[in-house]
Amino acid sequence: MQLDTDKIIATTGNGVGWLTFNQPEKRNAMSLEMWQATAQVLDAFSADPEVRVVVMQGAGDKAFVSGADISQFEKSRSNADAAEEYARISGGARQKLYDLEKPLIAMIRGYCLGGGLAVAMGADFRIAAEGAQFGVPAARMGIVYGYDGIKALVNLVGPGRAKQILYTARRYSAEEALQMGLVEEVVPPHKLEEVVRGYAETIAGNAPLSIWGSKQIIRQVTGRDSELDFEEIDRLTRVAFDSADYREGRTAFMEKRQPRFTGK
Repeated sequence: MQLDTDKIIATTGNGVGWLTFNQPEKRNAMSLEMWQATAQVLDAFSADPEVRVVVMQGAGDKAFVSGADISQFEKSRSNADAAEEYARISGGARQKLYDLEKPLIAMIRGYCLGGGLAVAMGADFRIAAEGAQFGVPAARMGIVYGYDGIKALVNLVGPGRAKQILYTARRYSAEEALQMGLVEEVVPPHKLEEVVRGYAETIAGNAPLSIWGSKQIIRQVTGRDSELDFEEIDRLTRVAFDSADYREGRTAFMEKRQPRFTGK
């Protein structure tokens, strides 16, 4: 079976569904249309009994996903209301990643930044090629990430490392990502697909009910805290999207200059 869209490619074989983010000219930066197509492909994989495992990858060798498509921000994320609609669509697709009942593997080459790292963190585990780069540039854009993204980051690396990643907005090598727990394995680039395919086909041959049960229990172990104030968390993200710093951050990015933040 093959399910193709312009920017998302989906193929299946040997029990594995392959989802490819296909915008290599922009280092696979995620557009709103790509989020929509990703949700559709995940629905198709979920409904296909022949698909036992899903693998995500980026087209080409430059990036898994380099983040959001910033060129769309003036239109699709210009303020809190626009950002909320963008978040509804992109968040819906990310939720499908988190909710996927089948094992999900992220195969990472090149840049895995911002929203791309959020996508990768939606996988059950991540395997990276040497030379991959990881980071969250939100602090350079005036953005506050929502609960689910930060929760996933804290679950993987702990609160101290999560603060370091978010506060500094620096990039980390594949080896650093392995050391801190962002990825589970790092392999030479020419071995990446072979290693990931081996994992995927091994899992596809194992007992689905056993894997499903393990996934559900691990979700419970790492799930949401019911006492958290999610309204306050949502308010903080809206304040950031309505701020002058957010406008300055995205403008500076497009103009390829250092932003001048004022804290307003």
